[in-house]
Amino acid sequence: MDPALYAHGDPFAQWRWLRANAPVHWQPPAELPGFWSLTRYDDVRTAYRDAETYSSAQGILLRPAEHGADPGGGRTLALTDPPRHRRLRALVDEWFSVRSIRALEPELREITRGVVDRALDRGNVDFVADVAARVPLYVICQMMGVPETDWERLYELTSQAFGGGDPLTRRFAHLEILGYFETLHAAKAADPGDDLVSVLATAEVDGERLSPDDVILNCDNLLVGGTENTRIAAAGGMLAFLERPEQWQELVAGRDLLPSAVEEVLRWTSTATHIMRTAVRPVEIHGRTIEAGDKVVFWLPSANRDERVFDDPDVFDVRRQPNRHLALGFGEHFCLGSVLARVELRLLYGELLGREVRVEPDGEPELLDSIVVNGPERLPVVLKRTD
Repeated sequence: MDPALYAHGDPFAQWRWLRANAPVHWQPPAELPGFWSLTRYDDVRTAYRDAETYSSAQGILLRPAEHGADPGGGRTLALTDPPRHRRLRALVDEWFSVRSIRALEPELREITRGVVDRALDRGNVDFVADVAARVPLYVICQMMGVPETDWERLYELTSQAFGGGDPLTRRFAHLEILGYFETLHAAKAADPGDDLVSVLATAEVDGERLSPDDVILNCDNLLVGGTENTRIAAAGGMLAFLERPEQWQELVAGRDLLPSAVEEVLRWTSTATHIMRTAVRPVEIHGRTIEAGDKVVFWLPSANRDERVFDDPDVFDVRRQPNRHLALGFGEHFCLGSVLARVELRLLYGELLGREVRVEPDGEPELLDSIVVNGPERLPVVLKRTD
């Protein structure tokens, strides 16, 4: 539970011990409420599938008890249970389907090319801030109908809100993001367009229009979900390639490996460190009884390194097959943007490979100091043209 462990320590050693010795582990309450930890793949996957036992509506992340309930509980895609979750998801599902993302791919490729061009012009860049963060942010902004003139503003706000630094600065930046979507929602409700915010601003669920607050919270949910994990996965994947250059050379020699490489990047980075559920009825796992009302935490990086499921789980291998990781969730809450995330990673790495861009370290990476997401906060590199 120490955020510094993820920046400076080795949480995998602790998870390895838990998987072997205490796969269902009770953490007594302190600053955070008490909770059960699930660290094995099969237990996490089973719990993900059982939405009737494990509720999302009371929050999906550990938060100090003094902060109270999550304001999005029961209102956003991530924090609702069936049947409301399915109805909310149905409003936007088509936007993230294979067919829709395939149709958008030329625009996504153009966005990616522009980001890489600007990074190449600078040469010395932070791969997180200057490359990995911008591709998914620009893409989701376009899908949400955010004017291109506002993309940089939202980039700055999301960098402050979801990066490291002063908690007060992060909070004010997040409030400004919510204020931005309040204004955008009003504009789209008055004059809808062909975009995600217009869909939410004019949608009905159970015969009623979504309230302005619900629209704003769901916009925030889409922005975070559409940017945060892809940003960290793209950067974490590049860090893995820099540390294992022979794996990048595998891709140089065979571009057909790119799809399996993307899956391995997702497994390896497992950027959502934990996901929480609340048990709504008693359930027994490995002889331990979880009572109704208990918090249950799924440690995704642990599940995706479970030696019972993955051969040589601590080896990064772009040829790994099969690779049924849980980095994008499972069951009712399988990541809405899973197809989009995969395409963004494929296009970004494909752009670097296709133009034979050399990526070289330019300093020590800094990892995030957080128990919520894990991966690089800064990754200084030099990009060199060879095309």
